[in-house]
Amino acid sequence: MRTIVFGEVKWKVPTCGHHAHVSVFGAVNVLNGDTVLHRAVAANATTFLDFLKILKSRYPDQLIVLVLDNARIHHVKMVRDFLRQEGESFHFQEGESFHLIFLPPYSPQLNPIERLWKWLKDAVIANVFHKDQMDIDQAIARFMEYIDQQPEEVLRRLGCAA
Repeated sequence: MRTIVFGEVKWKVPTCGHHAHVSVFGAVNVLNGDTVLHRAVAANATTFLDFLKILKSRYPDQLIVLVLDNARIHHVKMVRDFLRQEGESFHFQEGESFHLIFLPPYSPQLNPIERLWKWLKDAVIANVFHKDQMDIDQAIARFMEYIDQQPEEVLRRLGCAA
């Protein structure tokens, strides 16, 4: 609890005392609005690899095209090794599981998933006090349940609707 003083009036503004957060990895099928969101305790190479495995299990016999920024976690050895085992390359070939497209620096507007992140932040984070990390996580879970039932709205918000 922090006290803020304006003139002679004191308001007590509840705060967590630190910046609680939840990391979320996500992918959207731009053809049908299907989303795969994975909440994690941190955004690191291990949790990114977990997300890739989730995608692979969700779409076992399909080529998965991912648009990524150039974050370090996307390039570490354990991720490269996994992708190599899955047949990833930059030129589509039979048997590939992943095709990665890396965006130029400072160009998040080129990635449709950024519009989903904005929607999530507007719906879950903006102007909302979350008492702790669990509260944030529960709000994100509710958002995930909602968008799972609204693929047409997902496509519309991403600018992929017909």
